[in-house]
Amino acid sequence: MNWRDLVLVAVSFAAGAQNALAGGGSFLTFPALLFAGLDPRAANITSTIALFPGQVTTGIAGRNLVTGAAGLGFATLFGISLVGGALGAVLLLTTPAGVFARMVPFLVLFATIVFAWGSFGRRPDASMASRLGVRGAMAAQFLISIYGGYFGGGIGILMLAALTAAGVAVRQAGATKNVLAGVMNAAAVVVFLFRAQIAWGLVLYVAIAAVLGGQVGVLMLRRINERILRGGVVLVGLALTIGLFIDMR
Repeated sequence: MNWRDLVLVAVSFAAGAQNALAGGGSFLTFPALLFAGLDPRAANITSTIALFPGQVTTGIAGRNLVTGAAGLGFATLFGISLVGGALGAVLLLTTPAGVFARMVPFLVLFATIVFAWGSFGRRPDASMASRLGVRGAMAAQFLISIYGGYFGGGIGILMLAALTAAGVAVRQAGATKNVLAGVMNAAAVVVFLFRAQIAWGLVLYVAIAAVLGGQVGVLMLRRINERILRGGVVLVGLALTIGLFIDMR
């Protein structure tokens, strides 16, 4: 293990803790994997696969609060997320690496804005939320799932906004979006396993470190100021966006 691997392990540990505490761990693993020498598309795929085990454990922990939305059962949302996540992953693999590299700064900027809005903007209020209706909820979840399979940054905030707009209470919406995020990424991971060249050594480093970091994050949950953590994620996202735009020139 060289010094770059050690940096990757440390960042991945922090990403796992970040996901458990406030979300946004991919903002840490994605640039770390770029630093490790992967191109943007490979870094995105590797990050998705490596962080997936932590998403599974998070989803299982809150499974008792999972619910449907806008008259749709959870099984329907599950199916929509599965199909959308797989479609997004296929779209990613059919996007030439050079084209995706030019898109990444805009994707990271979008994800950063969404994360900042969800972290510091007005909190969703289920009692005042506008109702999406069945078709609106299905369309919103499908589009979010495609985006999740393609890139994934900010999907938690997007789903939380959609679910609360569909009338789901915030606590149940949080648990439901955790499970659905795992579902759409499960579909993406399966597609990647069969169709992508994967840096398994890096996946192993990131996955183990992120799972361990997540366990520490759970223990720290009641002791850390969440707004400070979310602010740190936003700063990382902005710095990464600026660096990627500069690198495009």
